[in-house]
Amino acid sequence: MQNGGYYMLLEFKASNYKSFKEELLFSMIPAPKQKGLDFSILNEKINSKIYKGLCSAVIYGPNASGKTNIIGAMEVFKVIVLRGHIRNSNDRNMPNAAVNALELIPNSTNQENIPIDFSIKFIENGLVFEYRISLDVGGFLEDNYSRKIVSEVLFVNEKLVFSRNDTLELGDLKVIKDYLVNEFEENAKGVTSLAKNNLNHEELFLMNGFRAMFSAKLVSMITNWLDNKFMVIYRADALHVTKKASESKKQTVYIEKTINSAAQMFGINSNALGYIVPEDDSEAKLFSIFNGKNDKKAMPAELFESYGTIRFVNMFPLVINALMNGGTLVVDEFDASLHPMALMSIINIFHNDDINTKNAQLIFNTHNPIFLNCNLLRRDEIKFVERDDVTHSSTHYSLSDFGTSGEKGVRKHEDYMKNYFVSQYGAIKDIDFTSLFENFVTDQKEV
Repeated sequence: MQNGGYYMLLEFKASNYKSFKEELLFSMIPAPKQKGLDFSILNEKINSKIYKGLCSAVIYGPNASGKTNIIGAMEVFKVIVLRGHIRNSNDRNMPNAAVNALELIPNSTNQENIPIDFSIKFIENGLVFEYRISLDVGGFLEDNYSRKIVSEVLFVNEKLVFSRNDTLELGDLKVIKDYLVNEFEENAKGVTSLAKNNLNHEELFLMNGFRAMFSAKLVSMITNWLDNKFMVIYRADALHVTKKASESKKQTVYIEKTINSAAQMFGINSNALGYIVPEDDSEAKLFSIFNGKNDKKAMPAELFESYGTIRFVNMFPLVINALMNGGTLVVDEFDASLHPMALMSIINIFHNDDINTKNAQLIFNTHNPIFLNCNLLRRDEIKFVERDDVTHSSTHYSLSDFGTSGEKGVRKHEDYMKNYFVSQYGAIKDIDFTSLFENFVTDQKEV
């Protein structure tokens, strides 16, 4: 097996998740016949096959259309896998409540208990993983339901490793022979029989029986990608990056050179930004550093820096992490409070082959139309979400889905922004509050 050492998200799927009643297919695989901007294509050769991926994607749609639900689905799936079961968590600190209370997940319009399906396909260290789970967690808000894992399937390099329904079926394990536990072949029949008889309807076989009895190494690769490379930031306004006290001495100023340089380009109000661990705290906090007459003065950054600057400083380490380690950074409203030129520079860095050498990817949703630009993004990198006013169900599609010919075809050099605002691509809603305020003014006059 080839170990290329690179990482890449190829596809994510979900169905019966919140506003997505039907299947959501979020693809980072380049669409066919998309010429131009070839520098934004990632390549990874595994055995004799070349896999290609997009290095960025931007998601458009009106408020409440389901843009954040795509990112929420990714985070819920990630947490379920890392947790290893489908029981609720007692941790209530995460912004995405569905991570903890799984009865919040199902589509609210389904009258029957329909399973929730998740699927992900990604590349990790020279292997192509595809993992699918189907979960019966009951109906929307049905918190006392007896949950069950309906099915669970793992493919490696397009070969079936295992399929779990009411029972367990193993594929040709030759594809993972280098990763099986020691002396597996001598005990294969006994191990397989034990695994079949110990399936738990609330616990993922991948994270329990398969890890313990078949391949801890393979599961470690999957969890490493999910935990360290698949960086999903739901509700980016809640993001707060800190340093632990164990890494820093109390009352000592630590200045991250790269982050501070980026902040100065961004436009900080102080001479520098640094982290300090106060005497009465366990975490380092962000401070503005000023040059005084005799020494440097440090004040809490929120007193001197704008919200956008602080948000940028909290976010920038994640950008560095993705680029240096080949991560997939998924952010809800990445550009909120950030100048579009700053984000445009970051997108261009992800597209720069000389800098993005580890197959890093950036995915975010936005309302800012400035990124609807044929010179910045490919058509398959521009995604849309719209929600039906009658069924309240969301649908997701890419600009490349319109094709390049015919009346609705999208050509490379068209004005995407103009076309979007005249509803040529959908995923936009005309909102006019005039009549509401006219009625309000009239009512006030009559009082």
